[in-house]
Amino acid sequence: MRARAPASSANLGPGFDALALAVDRFVEVEVERASRLIVRSEGEGAGLNDDAGHLAARVAIDVVGHDRLAVTVRSQIPVSRGLGSSAALAAAAAVAAGSREPLAVAAHTDGHPENAAASVIGGLVVASTVRGKVMPVEMPFDPHLVIVAMVPDRPLSTTKARQLLPSQVGLADATFNLGRMGLLLAGLADHRLLVREAGEDRLHQDYRSPLFPEAPMLLSALLAGGALMACWSGAGPTLLGFCADATGPGLEQIAKSAMADAGVPGRVMLLHAERAGLVTGDAARLPPLADDGTIPPIPRVAAPISPPAGVPAVAGRGPSPLGIRPSGGTIYDFDKPE
Repeated sequence: MRARAPASSANLGPGFDALALAVDRFVEVEVERASRLIVRSEGEGAGLNDDAGHLAARVAIDVVGHDRLAVTVRSQIPVSRGLGSSAALAAAAAVAAGSREPLAVAAHTDGHPENAAASVIGGLVVASTVRGKVMPVEMPFDPHLVIVAMVPDRPLSTTKARQLLPSQVGLADATFNLGRMGLLLAGLADHRLLVREAGEDRLHQDYRSPLFPEAPMLLSALLAGGALMACWSGAGPTLLGFCADATGPGLEQIAKSAMADAGVPGRVMLLHAERAGLVTGDAARLPPLADDGTIPPIPRVAAPISPPAGVPAVAGRGPSPLGIRPSGGTIYDFDKPE
């Protein structure tokens, strides 16, 4: 079977270990029967570990119960850059191998329920583990928002980044993040409400800055260039600037210049929220490998979005997304019988 899952960006500033957004870079996994284990990989991370140690192979073997499998991985997701590559890979591999519980498999394998939930469900999700089970809730996300991602050419270990965090936090810092989380969810639902303060955080970003000392300067460049909010992606080192879709191409160029000025090699990607989550079958197939060894992005077909009657647009910030996605979100129960 073939399956595809999207990348995800977690935390998004104050939403530490609770909030994640699926974005339009993907990993495709195909699992077939074979006389022995065969692992092939293309695109991001190609050839790094094409054996039984590959995460997709480990997940598939665990699901099927033996290693007589051919596992093919094709990825657009940068590895160890804070874009949820492990969660997406685990989710896609689990489904391709026949698992009926991809969320549980991905969350257990990756250790982060929010990344796994975003890759399985798609869109913006909050997720937590409740009584041993991952409980995700899909939240509203404004389709007029795009994300400019600065992706440095340096990996950053999530384990190492987590070791820098304090084991306890003060009440003032906890309440600060709760307030900013509220601002963030409101702004991601309607970009007219998104303010730069919504990306502020006192639980993880500053503690991790020694691993990426250029981060504060680059985040400031994103905000100065037109981002409504800027933050780390996961544990980094990828940095994100959220902006209105019309601002995206200009901010993309500003981000490239800022990275060059800071002496940080890497690339800049213009990303969109991905609402589909896991996809199986022929629809999961990614484009062919390009000459440079990468897998090109899937072409986007933009549909016109009109505000509902009686909901005015705010000058300079575009029409309201209300009516595109209902407020209140969707609660998913993965224990519900089919």
